[in-house]
Amino acid sequence: MSKWLKIYLGTLLSAFRAQSELAIENLALRQQLATLKSRNPRPKLSNSDRLFWVVISHLWSNWHAGLHIVQPATVIRWHRMGFKLYWKRKSRRLGRPGTDLEVKQLVQKTSRENPLWGAPRVHGELLKLGIQVSQATVSKYLVRSKKPPSQTWRTFLDNHATDLISIDFLTVPTATFRVLYVLVILSHERRRILHFNVTENPTAAWTSRQLLDACGSDEQPRFLLRDRDGVYGKLFSRQAVALGITEVVTAPRSPWQNAYVECVIGSIRRECLNHLIVLTDRQLKRILLEYVDYYNRVRTHLSLDKDAPDYRLKKPPDVGKIVRIRRVGGLHHEYTRMAA
Repeated sequence: MSKWLKIYLGTLLSAFRAQSELAIENLALRQQLATLKSRNPRPKLSNSDRLFWVVISHLWSNWHAGLHIVQPATVIRWHRMGFKLYWKRKSRRLGRPGTDLEVKQLVQKTSRENPLWGAPRVHGELLKLGIQVSQATVSKYLVRSKKPPSQTWRTFLDNHATDLISIDFLTVPTATFRVLYVLVILSHERRRILHFNVTENPTAAWTSRQLLDACGSDEQPRFLLRDRDGVYGKLFSRQAVALGITEVVTAPRSPWQNAYVECVIGSIRRECLNHLIVLTDRQLKRILLEYVDYYNRVRTHLSLDKDAPDYRLKKPPDVGKIVRIRRVGGLHHEYTRMAA
């Protein structure tokens, strides 16, 4: 059958159709024609085009006969998608209630601060705080790490503070361009400087003797934190073993692992050594002796709730008037109350 015969028969049969069906078919053909006239080689259907064919499929039983741009299955898929969107919008306020942002942040904060805790422990803490959420919700918002849970260096040091000391050197140039070495031994429990000494030529024998002077008489610590400086040597390690002290050596080039003594060395530089010119080792030792006394007995520390390492007493106003005492040659001052 030729093409023109098909067109003739189609035109003849259209005369016997209902007027409304012909109008809908005409509308459908016009809509497709408008789409095909677009500049794109492959027509892109908009949401309004999809909606048009979804509506036509309900109004015209023979809608697929006049469809040429897309397949009938595509129109059915559009209809199902619209059905899902309709009921999703209609039922969006139903189902389980959402979790408050504050609760989510609290779960994540608790999880980060307690890496050894799982969902049951965090959920128990929330219940004790009067927050009613399910354990499944807590598990959903937990912070999950790729590495096994581990305590921080701060936690480790705090748990061993009473039995832990650290040791390190700082260098001080003199006016004659000599370099003096200052050894500092710090107790972690109260950030107290246990011992210091000055030398121009630090050796393993000299360093081990300083350890004996710092820990020989009082109650001995269990652990000593130090870096990998070669000045310590085997003689120093044998002295530590003789005193019952276990050495904890930091990783290479990791001063932050010995943070407490590094902070003390920074304080010594900023508050003392940066403000004077060192002439001799005797002068340096005298000045450091004054600063260490000020540091241990007077200087307040944030980590000690604004107290000094040697427990500085509070003096109420009824004790007397406020007086000023010079410390470290006037670089610092102590303020106390004395009776008139």
